[in-house]
Formats: sequence, structure tokens, C-alpha cells
Amino acid sequence: MAQKILIVEDEANIAQLLHLYLEKEGYEAQIAPDGGKAVELFRSFGPDLVLLDIMLPVMDGWSVLNKIRAESKTPVIMLTAKGETNDRVTGLEQGADDYIVKPFETKEVLARIRAVLRRTLGSEEEGSGGKKLIFDKLVINLEAYELMVDGKRIDTPPKELELLYHLASAPNRVFTRNQLLDEVWGFDYFGDSRTVDVHIKRLREKLEGISEQWSLKTVWGVGYKFEVTTA
Repeated sequence: MAQKILIVEDEANIAQLLHLYLEKEGYEAQIAPDGGKAVELFRSFGPDLVLLDIMLPVMDGWSVLNKIRAESKTPVIMLTAKGETNDRVTGLEQGADDYIVKPFETKEVLARIRAVLRRTLGSEEEGSGGKKLIFDKLVINLEAYELMVDGKRIDTPPKELELLYHLASAPNRVFTRNQLLDEVWGFDYFGDSRTVDVHIKRLREKLEGISEQWSLKTVWGVGYKFEVTTA
């Protein structure tokens, strides 16, 4: 069965071009010309991935993203003419999986779609292996894609959980941002190291002060590590 892509784009020329290339690559694609229609189609079409513009009529891309994240972890790639770092950070903090700045080449969009879908499918396959890490007041379970903190299940996006699992799998090892991008997001990820910083920040908000036996540490000028103290 063909994977389904929802294109949320109000510029008809761009939307039709993306639709043409996606169909040619074997995807099933539909177009939503505004934010309201995007939410309707997301629920009825059930896409495997959403290409989401920010500047939209009826409802902007941020609002659409919030509605999607309220009910689903479907991968979302943001499309926008704005290239400022703040917009990229906002998208990542709200749960976007990637971010493409206009003007873009269609080949780049296709490559990013393949990379994000590969990461998503790979995560689902990897989860069947029953991977679980247990520390004081912390359980990282990739089989169920659950994070338990002090006995409570904490809602955590898949990529955050994968990042934490990767760090905690090698306690006290320092990873550079580029290593984490390569090993967690995939070697063909087109983002920058700020992506890692944003995800670490969100993890810290969930984990700060929970235990004195472990912590997420910044190694200044190098990267990050999951530090475990010995008794």
C-alpha cells in the first residue's frame, strides 16, 4: 500500500508541483489549501506524513500543528518562506520533525520525506526488540515507546525518547551534536545541531531534579552525555 502524504499549501503552483512529484515517486497525496481543510483531511485521509506550510488562510501552520499533535504523532515537515532560527526552533518545540525553507528543490523535499519516514518506520521496527533501560526513578521503554518518570508515564514524542535512549545506552559517554544527528536522526538528516539542543531542552523539562543518581549533562564545547553517578 502506498504511503500517504498530506500537502498543506495555499500556493497552488507549489502544491500541484509537490503533488505531481510525490505521485510520480509512488506516494498517495492530497492537497489542503488552508488550515481548516488541513485538519479535516488529516482526520479523514489519515496521512503517514504531513508537509505543512506556516503562512495559511483560515488557520496558520502553528495552529494546525498543535491540533495534529493533540491527537497524533504523525511526522510533520514544516514548509515556510521564513528562514529565521526562531521559526525553526518554534516548529521543533511544537513537535515538528523537520523544517524546509522556501525556495526549495523538489529533490530535497523528497529526500527529507524518505528520511523522516525511514526514521519513523525504523523506530517502529526497532521497538519490537523489547529495548528497555532502567535507572533510579526512570524507565525508558522503546518497546512500548513509553517514558516512566518517578512512577508516572510522561507523554514524550518519539524522537525525544530515541534521543534519551541513545544517550542512556552509553552512560557517561559524551556525544557531539553531529554524532547525535547522525545516530539518532540519521546520516541523511538535513537539519542543524540546534535540533539536538531543542530536544535536550525539552527532555530536561521532564527530567530535571528527579534523581541524584543520573542527569543530562552539557559538556561545554563538545556536546551532551547521560551522566550516571556511582553509589
